[in-house]
Amino acid sequence: MPFSPADRSAGEDTASPDGPVSSAGVRASVPLLEPPGWALAQRALFDLLDHAWRRFERDFTGPDGSLNYNGRLTTRDGVDDFYEAFFNWPQLYLLGGADDLLPAGERHWEGVTRQLTELGMLKDEFERGYDWFHQGESLLLLYFLCMAAPERWSQRAVRFAELYVDPTKGNYDPDHRIIRRPHNGSDPERRGLSETDSYPWLPKEAELYGFPLDWIQPADTPVPPLSADPRLGSQMRERMGSGDTAVNLAAAGLILNAWILSGEARYRDWIVEYVGAWRERTKANGDVIPDNVGPDGVVGGLLEGRWYGGHYGWSWPHGWHSVGHAACVAALAAATVTGDDDYLSMVTTSLDTLLGHGKVMPFTEADSSLPAKWLAQLGPGIHTPTLHIPFRHNDSGWFDHNPVTPAVPVALWHHTAAPADRARLEGLRDTSGFDWRSVRAFRAKEESGHEEAWFAFLAGDDPGYPERILAAAQAQVRHRLARMDRYRDLEVAEEDIHVWQQSNPVVTEALVQLTWGGPQVLYNGGLQQARVRYYDGEARRAGLPPEVAALVTSIAPEATVVELVNLSADRARTVVVQAGAFAEHTIASVRHTTCEDDSWVGDMYDYGHGEPTVTETEAPVGSNLLTVVLPASTRIRLTLRLNLRTRTPSYRTPFPADAPVGPGAGLLGGEVAE
Repeated sequence: MPFSPADRSAGEDTASPDGPVSSAGVRASVPLLEPPGWALAQRALFDLLDHAWRRFERDFTGPDGSLNYNGRLTTRDGVDDFYEAFFNWPQLYLLGGADDLLPAGERHWEGVTRQLTELGMLKDEFERGYDWFHQGESLLLLYFLCMAAPERWSQRAVRFAELYVDPTKGNYDPDHRIIRRPHNGSDPERRGLSETDSYPWLPKEAELYGFPLDWIQPADTPVPPLSADPRLGSQMRERMGSGDTAVNLAAAGLILNAWILSGEARYRDWIVEYVGAWRERTKANGDVIPDNVGPDGVVGGLLEGRWYGGHYGWSWPHGWHSVGHAACVAALAAATVTGDDDYLSMVTTSLDTLLGHGKVMPFTEADSSLPAKWLAQLGPGIHTPTLHIPFRHNDSGWFDHNPVTPAVPVALWHHTAAPADRARLEGLRDTSGFDWRSVRAFRAKEESGHEEAWFAFLAGDDPGYPERILAAAQAQVRHRLARMDRYRDLEVAEEDIHVWQQSNPVVTEALVQLTWGGPQVLYNGGLQQARVRYYDGEARRAGLPPEVAALVTSIAPEATVVELVNLSADRARTVVVQAGAFAEHTIASVRHTTCEDDSWVGDMYDYGHGEPTVTETEAPVGSNLLTVVLPASTRIRLTLRLNLRTRTPSYRTPFPADAPVGPGAGLLGGEVAE
């Protein structure tokens, strides 16, 4: 039934008197008799994760939060591998993880930052200069810390954004609307791509990815040693070591984070200017995003007119795997700050071009340069014919065919909810050779990869998905615990620094999908997407309260459906439901289940119970917040009608005692100043 937050029965165990202020609320009244399997499995996963991250902390880190590492770092690579071990710890806190998980995540950021500074990798707490494929990975931990504790992290995050927004810092050229170098950061003196005469290269990398600038070395010329190969030395420095590259677009995530924290127009303006320039270049290049811009602002200026061949671009090493994700991070940032979804066109037209060059084949026949990724993800499906798209392009045309990674098209659809973006996903499903409802317990580096099965669930085709993905998450955690047992006493060498991210037992993809109704964050520097998030009204913190489980079964704006279950047998819980990851949506109305008739309990001498009579009622909301009181052993299904992206994104919490944070600060009750 609808209620005012001040409407409390005397002595009732609900939210504390100084709980959240919200303009609307409902109270659950449907009895919980047989807890659904997904709810029990979800809470069991929270419990296992709480055990697991403490084990990792004990086995792999020191008292100051740094990782147990006594070696050196001899190249520019490695910063991301230190931060990635903790990237989703504050994300788990935001989902409802332990209270001390947030300070643990903060301690590890501080400890790792000191450690990397001593190793010569950082200046003023920021990467001295490296590509944004890796910087985007490094910064996810920071972004989630800002989301969880903006009052403590905003100053630092804004300072980092200034490295790009302020032209005097040496990274951005406002005249040509470019980031000046592929390797950029806090040290403007760091030039080129390496401190050595030749780009650090391993024979295994040459085998997987080939060489950059492959047109430099004539086919009939003897292959020189790596240290003397012009494709890795002088020519690479001259042609790929300066000017802009498409993967730099991931820097827009850093600036979007600063805009959400501060609300300053200059951050919005930078995103519009920089991403807008790349949108123009895409349209001028036949609707395929180019990957390089010379120091003079001309596409192909250092590559004899080629729109491909830039650092971490279309030709080398990963193609769409790096270009597409960075472009999507930037396009979503621009669409968020402007409300103009046409920025997404530079991603959609590029992706549709790749789909137009797709081929149906089994993975075993593909020329993929990422076999380790797909062998784990596809399993027995490597022998099944399915659609492959080319990830890379060089003078010979499109090559390096891989199955379609769904992260980008899912992120686009989640943002727009547009029929065209949904139709693209349905088309991918139709051309897939494997059943999208299948769930395997692999874990990709990106801690994602189950978007197909999630989409099938949201389409109503697989009601058993929640329990299967939660079981898969359990398997992932338990595998990581076994890996930790094997490697906890390892004296980590430089070439083995991936052991920490490979052993990180925190898995969040299943919880993000099921509770927030969102995809896992775009791993190379994106900000979180979600239809809803939650706050614990009693603890006055982000995340689901203890013993409460949540399941989002639809993310259609007109019918975002959320089921909340209080598994506690004797304690009421209060959940504040927020519309959007950053309170950017408006809940126009809520329809919810109710049970007003308690005759299901039966008479004194009845041996069983009756079937509760469940009805629905609807109420207007008009806010980005909805307070839900869950008495002990109750459940409620909310059907939220959302108006998407009607409010300025903010990190501010619903609790008035918090200091105002972000452009929406200043009003209570979920109202955001526009």
